[in-house]
Amino acid sequence: MGQPALEASAAPLLQVSDIEVIYDRTILAVSGVSLSVPKGGIVALLGANGAGKSTTLKAISGLVRAERAQVTRGSIHFQGRDSLAVDPSQRVRDGLVHVLEGRHVFGQLTVEDNLRSGGFVRGLSRRQMQDDLERLYAWFPRLKTKRKTQAGLTSGGEQQMVAIGRALMTRPTLVLLDEPSMGLAPIIVEEIYEIVAQLNRERQVSFLIAEQNINVALKYATQAHVLDTGRVVLSGTADELLARGDLHDFYLGKH
Repeated sequence: MGQPALEASAAPLLQVSDIEVIYDRTILAVSGVSLSVPKGGIVALLGANGAGKSTTLKAISGLVRAERAQVTRGSIHFQGRDSLAVDPSQRVRDGLVHVLEGRHVFGQLTVEDNLRSGGFVRGLSRRQMQDDLERLYAWFPRLKTKRKTQAGLTSGGEQQMVAIGRALMTRPTLVLLDEPSMGLAPIIVEEIYEIVAQLNRERQVSFLIAEQNINVALKYATQAHVLDTGRVVLSGTADELLARGDLHDFYLGKH
């Protein structure tokens, strides 16, 4: 009698099965991509620019629809439920939040107002909002010192932290993080990934991270998938992929 419960507990938080994404009904961007994120896991989605990483994340969050694209094949299940027909805003309320590439912040608003905007999505009370903000400032001490500064006047690294922090204010179960290291100094990248690891460890937040930086992604992820021209060409544990001598070749188009 105990076996079904064990199987249920082992079910992935996110299951993407054989999806195909087409833009403008003509351009095939992603073909046959399958991947999963376990509960409490950090999974890396690796590949060169244009490999299909961002499109895959947008298919999962539903934001691909805003770019005149659609998932034309396959399935996406979040927390065991088919999410393809679910509105993107409802996916956020269900616990799936997407931090887009490019550090999108409301530049004219203060850092704290940017963070509060994430809490509004979940309809938090004033007390809950304040508690969550204080918890967030403990994770992102840089943001506490800049809480009254316009977000557009902060550094690139701080804007990335604001974008991640705003997502965390929605109280997510799974965060889709697109190119968090892009354009940032290595020391800031390490700081951001350390925060990701802390959130995963202390709050059991799961992450699916699209990343070009192989070494930093595999340092923090437990599993990884490599995309090339819209297809998964390699999958395995982070240790297995780090042990390969040809991983960089996929970024240079040699495979």
